[in-house]
Amino acid sequence: MSLASGYDLVILDLDGVVYLGGQAVPGAAEAISSIVESGPPVVYVTNNASRRADEVAALLVSLGVPAKDENVLTSAAAAAALLGEDLPSGTPVLVVGAPALAEEVRAVGLTPVAEASARPGAVIQGYGAGVGWRDLAEACVAVRAGARWVATNTDATLPSPRGPLPGNGSLVAALSTALGGRAPDTVVGKPSPALFEVAARRWDAKRALVVGDRLDTDIEGAVRAGMDSLLVLTGVSTPADVLRAGPHQRPTHIAADTRALSTVDESSRVPEDNRAGPWRVTTDGDRLVLCLDGAGATSGDPVDALRALAAAAWSGPWQTVVADGAASASALAALGVAA
Repeated sequence: MSLASGYDLVILDLDGVVYLGGQAVPGAAEAISSIVESGPPVVYVTNNASRRADEVAALLVSLGVPAKDENVLTSAAAAAALLGEDLPSGTPVLVVGAPALAEEVRAVGLTPVAEASARPGAVIQGYGAGVGWRDLAEACVAVRAGARWVATNTDATLPSPRGPLPGNGSLVAALSTALGGRAPDTVVGKPSPALFEVAARRWDAKRALVVGDRLDTDIEGAVRAGMDSLLVLTGVSTPADVLRAGPHQRPTHIAADTRALSTVDESSRVPEDNRAGPWRVTTDGDRLVLCLDGAGATSGDPVDALRALAAAAWSGPWQTVVADGAASASALAALGVAA
């Protein structure tokens, strides 16, 4: 049985999982198409508030990824819906973010504004490449005057082909600093479980799998929602991050990319016995020792080694990782884990 077929809904993050900087992650389109054709329903969930659902779906289709508007859930739409439920129709809402966020606000019957002088009932803040000092200044004045402050997400960075770049969380942090350390009144996006819970309710899912590239958003959100998760190594979080992850950020499965969804469950699941593929991890004091355990094995998949190391690292205190043999040293180097 494949990994995906063991669940009744697959919830896919986008940035770092399906695409990077507008380009499809290698293998993602084919892997997702296979699931859509013969597996459980797929929903795309993103903290990125700079695009509407139809824009996201159109982008996915252009990359060869099957998608419909109703299969996309953004933090912008969820945040706007929340304000639409709580505020009277027509209430001014100061928008800090991309035009798509303003459109979501307008779609729920509220009035997007750009200046604190409009006396907004709320400030909604999401990522936008054009957000600048003036936007943050207006938001600062509005919040100090009593406006409710809602952030679509607090991702410190977003992935790109050039590496992580400042995300909405960095801009939220700037505003928080100007407000004397005050945090947003509400954060809608991951790691809040809200997006995952909404997705599960829409598809009446009882056993959903979350697929993400970030421990601090995707995986933590899945843990908080009580859902299994698959961490793919195509985005932000690194193998070294995995080994140091606390209980609230530990994935059920680890794989190189989304193609693992079509492989058998056990090939990506973090084991309980510190063994994965031909690899075995033992402990020597505060050291984790990686070695080949298969009969006659001379090499192995580094991601299998990571799964074995994660199982050992999460089971007790440790300080360093060491290699037992050249093959182990090569695997650790491929993972970027210092031996």
